[in-house]
Amino acid sequence: MGKKVRIVVVDDSAFMRKAITMMLEEEPTFEIVGTATNGEDAFKMVKTLKPDVVTLDIEMPGISGLEVLERIMKEIPTPVIMISSLSTEGAEETMKALELGAVDFIPKSLSYVSLDIVKIKDSLIEKIKSIASHGKSVLRKYKPQGRKRPALKINQENVGEKIRLVTIGISTGGPKALLDVIPLLPKDFPRPVMIVQHMPPKFTASLAERLNKLSEVRVKEAEFGETLQKGTVYIAPGGQHMTLRRNGSKIEIVISDKPSDSLYKPSVDVMLDSVVDIYGSQTLSVIMTGMGKDGLEGSRKIHEKKGKIISESEQSCVVYGMPKAVVDAGIVDRVEDSDNIAEVIVDFVNQ
Repeated sequence: MGKKVRIVVVDDSAFMRKAITMMLEEEPTFEIVGTATNGEDAFKMVKTLKPDVVTLDIEMPGISGLEVLERIMKEIPTPVIMISSLSTEGAEETMKALELGAVDFIPKSLSYVSLDIVKIKDSLIEKIKSIASHGKSVLRKYKPQGRKRPALKINQENVGEKIRLVTIGISTGGPKALLDVIPLLPKDFPRPVMIVQHMPPKFTASLAERLNKLSEVRVKEAEFGETLQKGTVYIAPGGQHMTLRRNGSKIEIVISDKPSDSLYKPSVDVMLDSVVDIYGSQTLSVIMTGMGKDGLEGSRKIHEKKGKIISESEQSCVVYGMPKAVVDAGIVDRVEDSDNIAEVIVDFVNQ
């Protein structure tokens, strides 16, 4: 057997420490090398044991999870998955954690009921395996961003009609990857942007708020019935689908629970299904870091209509699942690191 993935579990709740430990110990390639109940112990443990991955509770007495995370990233950069409560405050703190360097998070309230622990177990194990397989390279783009790149410029005289809508499908590692893209779009970006980020409710509102503060374009959580506007980025609300409909000369956003049987809610494929009917060849679909294949079928339809597809490169993905699916299908026009995607989007819009 190869080298095991060494994990430290940090949580002030004895129940949660036990639940997460038991869940992860079922995976034979994992080894729990330590558990900590507070921030101080957690930091010492990470420094001494040098684990491959840490699960870290945000809400702890004394030194908070965010403070521990910041110290870990400064002194012993290590991949960290945050355990977050599903409250609005928990969502805001999670966004801060992702900016400070956490690779991903799992929502805590799902973990309080044993049935829900089973639901998230496979996802958590897959996340840890993927993160561990990348080693410290997942931290490359998670260093606190000292440099702030200026937004790109767009020459309005060059804007063509080939692309009239940009869509982004993204999952694990998404919030941080979006920071590489959305803040670089110019204030006068001449097209609307629709984003499906796999996230629970409340987290998408917090994500939109953080991106809006850091961007020149307007970023908001999408609302039912609003008209699609250029220079605005719409993020699908967690737990609901975002689609489009025609209403006379206007194109409106629809927020709905339907279809209720989709694997993800919001779903990239569900969004793209409605987009392709309205924008067809004038759609630019961007598929970024994430597990699974959501976005493959929708992107395939856009490709068939002669729309354009950009995939994030394996090098910059936290999880090379969704982008790999579209690359393997042979439907991708460009493969780019997350750092370059905004520039390529602007290039396509300028054609």
